[in-house]
This record gives sequence, structure tokens and C-alpha cells, in this order.
Amino acid sequence: MISFENTENAFKGQSNSDLTRSYWLFKIIGNPTLVNIGAKWGPLALNVGFKGIIKATAFKQFVGGESIEDCKNTIAELGKFNIGAILDYSVEGKESEADFEHGLKETLSTIEMAKGNPHIPFCVFKVTGLARFALLEKVSAQEVLNAAEHDEWKRVKERVKKICGLAYQYNQPVFIDAEESWIQPAIDELADLNMELCNKTEVIVYNTFQLYRHDRYAFLSESIAKGKTKGYKIGAKLVRGAYMEKERERAATMNYLSPIQNRKEDCDKDYDRSLKLCVDNIDVMGLCAGTHNENSSLYLVNLMKEKGLDPSDKRIYFSQLLGMSNHISFNLSLNGYNVVKYVPYGPVKEVLPYLIRRAQENTSVKGQTGRELNLIMQEKKRRASKK
Repeated sequence: MISFENTENAFKGQSNSDLTRSYWLFKIIGNPTLVNIGAKWGPLALNVGFKGIIKATAFKQFVGGESIEDCKNTIAELGKFNIGAILDYSVEGKESEADFEHGLKETLSTIEMAKGNPHIPFCVFKVTGLARFALLEKVSAQEVLNAAEHDEWKRVKERVKKICGLAYQYNQPVFIDAEESWIQPAIDELADLNMELCNKTEVIVYNTFQLYRHDRYAFLSESIAKGKTKGYKIGAKLVRGAYMEKERERAATMNYLSPIQNRKEDCDKDYDRSLKLCVDNIDVMGLCAGTHNENSSLYLVNLMKEKGLDPSDKRIYFSQLLGMSNHISFNLSLNGYNVVKYVPYGPVKEVLPYLIRRAQENTSVKGQTGRELNLIMQEKKRRASKK
């Protein structure tokens, strides 16, 4: 029986100083006022010489490094515990063709590095790292593109096809991350096109389904049916979601129905329904359960047992973010389940928006930060009692 209370397992990879750093970071993240101050003044702090402090604290906790090369130690450390890494070039909000070509190059480099490396089971990219947000918004709204935009969209499709094509060539699965609801239709289109191209026999391309949206369970079901009809397999990374506050604010401002579930219980219900839907269709799917929720993790463990699926079945993975929910990641891995950690990387200045968003998400998820803190304190007490 798996227990997420086992802190000795959960923090095997962390020294006493690592635990202390984690404790203070989660104390800060648990304070909405401090998080808001950090979000406002973080970029300025970098400009006036605080890069070293940021790099030694939040960056070290949640980011693999500033470059792919920097991530090698993190990958190796996770690999000691049979936990895989997902290299994620976490540079956001770019607008130029030069930036998009650089994003393409970085993503292709992660696939090259992952080739044949059992410690990097997946790669990942955001379409906003390859395309203008406004263009994705226009495509998603099914607005008519002018000639220049049509050519631009063609280049975006070619970039995504190049990434998925290399992943297919190397048999290296790749995730396409989900983003804001008003650009998601364009992303879904790109995911469907490339799943159809690459997933005939193996699951190489994965779309991401955000279950904090009330329409995503139905979309997942439709995607599975579409794959069956067209003869390709569906890759599904299931998450709850990352843009809740932004989604609600936009819906209120623009006076349309928010895509976000009314209650957390509805989100949890749809997440677990989606897990069951995927496990019931696992012969034509690949599943990655991206979740920091203990109940959903245990629910998937039980679904696998009911279906007679081995914990090491490569069609099913559990995933958490680097620096978070180690009690889930390490306890699952030490019980033979496939586990991966998202390992973001990029220059400190460029990755700062990612760090701020993660802090804001943790502040808005009731109980998450408190749970992390309690487990860290339990482990510190356990270690002290052994002296």
C-alpha cells in the first residue's frame, strides 16, 4: 500500500540545507501579500543586482538551470531514484520571428538530448514559444487571416511539425502544453494534426487537457473517438490547469461565461473521470497524469490495479513539477510506478514569469502550501530524532 506520509522516501534526494531552503520558500509562497510583492518587484530586483539571491533560492528549487547543459545534474539526481525529467524551455511571452526560431531550436535540442536517454522520457513545448499570442487568438476565433498572417500561421505549423517530426524519428514522446482558453483551439488543431501524423503505432505526440475547464472532459472523449475513427492513438496529459485567475477575470471583463468549473469538487470529479476514461481506453492511448493531488494519484493507482496493469506499464506516467510534491513523486517511484518531473530551464530573467506564476498558483490552491510545509517539518523532526 502506497503512503504519501512517508517523508523519509519523499525527501531522499534532499539534504538538510535543501529542506531548510524549501521550508522558507513555501512559507513565503503561502503568504499572498509576499507573493504579490514578488510578482510586482521581482523583475526590478533582477535589474538592481539580486540575481544571485533569486538563483540560489526559488530558481534552485523549481528550475533545472539556465541551459540544457545546466540541467544534467538535476536529471542525474532524479535518475538515481528512477524519476524521469521533462526538459521544458520555460521562456514565455516572446513576439518576434527570431525568438520563435530560437524557441524551435531549443526544443529540437531537448529532443536531441533526450534521444536514447532513459532518464528523459518526454520533451515538451508551448506553442506560444513558437507563435504570436495575437495570431493564435485570431486563428482560435476562426477569423479570416490576411496574406501576411496566413504565411505566419503556415510557419507556425511548420515549426510544430518539425518538432513532432523529429520526436517521431527518434521515438521520443513530446507534450504540447495547454494554454489560455482563447488560444487553445489553435493549439488543439496543431495537436490533432500532429497526433494523426505521428501516432499511428506509438504515442509520440500528446495534447494537454485542462480539467479545471468544464468542457474538457467532453473534449477528451471526442478526441479519443476521433482518434479511433481516423486510426491514430491519443496522447493525453491531464492537468487541472494553470490560468484560473486570468480566465475568470477575462470572462468577467468581457461578459462571457467563464470556462472554469464553478467548484473545486467539479474539477476533481472531471479529473478523476478523465483518468478512468483514459485507463478504459489505454490500448489506444498514452496517459500522463500531471497532478499534485494525492487522491487523484491514488485513484489512478487503484484503476491500474483493477485493470491488472503493471505499475511499470509505459503507457501510464505520473508527473509533478520539480521542487514540489516530492511525497507523491518519490513514494510512487519507489513503488515501481513511472514518474517524471517537469524540469524547466532558461535564463533567470526569462524564467522569472514562470516562477511568479507557480507562486501565484500555489497561493490560490487551498492547502497545497500547508501540506508541503507540514511534510518538510515532519522530515526535519524525523532526521533530528535520528541524531
